[in-house]
Order: sequence, then C-alpha cells, then structure tokens
Amino acid sequence: MNKKMGRKPEVAVVMGSDSDWPLLEETVATLTHFGVDSEVRVMSAHRTPDLAAAFARKASGQGVKVIIAAAGGAAHLAGVICAHTSLPVIGIPVTSGFMNGLDSLLSTVQMPAGVPVATVAVGKAGAVNAALLAVQILALSQPDLARQLVIHKQSLIDKVNAGNDRIRNEIAKKSKKA
Repeated sequence: MNKKMGRKPEVAVVMGSDSDWPLLEETVATLTHFGVDSEVRVMSAHRTPDLAAAFARKASGQGVKVIIAAAGGAAHLAGVICAHTSLPVIGIPVTSGFMNGLDSLLSTVQMPAGVPVATVAVGKAGAVNAALLAVQILALSQPDLARQLVIHKQSLIDKVNAGNDRIRNEIAKKSKKA
C-alpha cells in the first residue's frame, strides 16, 4: 500500500470478499506502522479459484515474501494459496454469522500435512497478529525490522507496567480511606 521509492510490496494481503476489508485494514495499518509495504487483493478460493492459484504461483517472482489470507465461512483461501506457493502463508479466520468465526478458525487451522498455514486468532487480534507475524518473518533477514520489534515488545511491557502501577495506586488509595 505504501510503496516507497518503487519498492515492491513484501507482504500480500488477500481476502475472500471485500466485506472483509474493515478487518484487514488493521493488518495493513500494522504493516504500515513497521514500514512494510503491502499489496491488497480480493480473490475467492471458490468463486475465482484460477485467480487465487495464479496469484499464489506468481507472488514470489513479484517480490512478495509473505502472504496473509483472510476468509470467513469455509475459509479455504489460505489453504488454496498455500497449495500453490512455497511462501509462508498466514491465515486470518474472519468472524462469520454461522458460528461467530469458529467455523472459519477450524477451516483455517485444519490444513492437511504438507500445506502449512500459520493461523492466528479470529477478528481484530488476528488481523494485528498476522501482520506482526509477517514482520517477524521479514525481520529474520532485516535487522532494522528486528530492532523495531524489540521496541514494540518493550512498549507492550511498558503498557502492562503502567496498568499495574495504576491499579496498585488505586487500591492503595482506597485502602488508606478505609
């Protein structure tokens, strides 16, 4: 999405339906936060299977290093993509009306041997974590990204510590009043 100086996107974000975009915006925003370029596409494992297969076969040659695939319901997109590429594929199960995303989670996580799809949580946490996992994969060969991840992890620790301090202070104030 944020192609800097003609760089090819390293992460492809694909979704089974354009209705998944509000969730995938979280993924793209997280990638952008780390300065990782991405491309976004809509394709369906069931309605456009030839497009999905062709995309997966060509992705590596176009500079893509990780593919994030989100789908609800039958949630076959990540598996179909994975079947046609040797790139890492991360599946995001999308909340659906039928089982509140459990069906999508089970469909995404239950890949047969030889078709590895890394599966993250259903919903917003999964959308963010998929991006973070992609950044971690890229950071294996990009020291700057590795440094950014260390800073990110420290910010999570700082947030928890601040919350701990706030709660402990609140409890201390109440116990002094009692």
